[in-house]
Amino acid sequence: MARRALAFMSLALAIAVSAHAAAAPGPSITQVISPVSLVLGSGSAREVATLDGKPVLYCGLTPFETWAAPLLGQPVRSTPDAGMTVSVDGRDESLAGLMVRSGWLQPAELDDDALAAMTEGRGGWACASVVTPFELLHTSVDPKVLAGIALNESAYNGRAWPWTLNVAGRGFFFRTREDAYGAMRALIAAGRSDFDVGILQINWRYHHQRFASPWDALSPATNVRVAESILNENYQSTRSVAKAIAYYHSANPAPGSAYLARFVRHLNQINAGL
Repeated sequence: MARRALAFMSLALAIAVSAHAAAAPGPSITQVISPVSLVLGSGSAREVATLDGKPVLYCGLTPFETWAAPLLGQPVRSTPDAGMTVSVDGRDESLAGLMVRSGWLQPAELDDDALAAMTEGRGGWACASVVTPFELLHTSVDPKVLAGIALNESAYNGRAWPWTLNVAGRGFFFRTREDAYGAMRALIAAGRSDFDVGILQINWRYHHQRFASPWDALSPATNVRVAESILNENYQSTRSVAKAIAYYHSANPAPGSAYLARFVRHLNQINAGL
């Protein structure tokens, strides 16, 4: 699965906006200025409409404009629940939700759609630093430390991949959260607990009680929170940052030291901006 294919799918392919949707009363999109600003037109009248959130433009504005081009001319409805909507596959979809899922808009609260877009590297997130997701998700541990550990644990095409399982030492990278969840359910149904889960690869056997459910364990936000708890507990017991990181993998000297060495290489790359 190519990273660029995930990150830069065109709007027409990614959301299949219907070119034959029945025209609805109201304005149409005449210009998309940015992920949070667009121009609506009705007859000769024009107005600027805004969406709540922050634009995700780590890749610059040009890729966004290319993605947004199929929106031009699309009729826009307004509903109390979804706000502005456009027709996607013959049904009304929230325009803000579409921007979030496609990786161009960061909502005030990072919901599941935003977390998936960010950690998969969709849209504008594709050009963000490997540290960026952890800067947004961390609460108590340095985001560079979290990013370095995540690259040890779930690296895929240079990015920490959220839908990762490691079963008895063998890594599996899934396309979607739903796919990884299905594999988790099958493992648990078979009586297996010898696997790690998520962007920071939390061991299910030893830490499943920290999660509300297998689905919850895959959430990047929850996975990061639990990883921080484990690292903080390791530090409280060792009073050593190096040991806290090594023990995240193993308290045995040999594997723990090798793990720490890989982490240091990743951290050096992060600090060098690579």
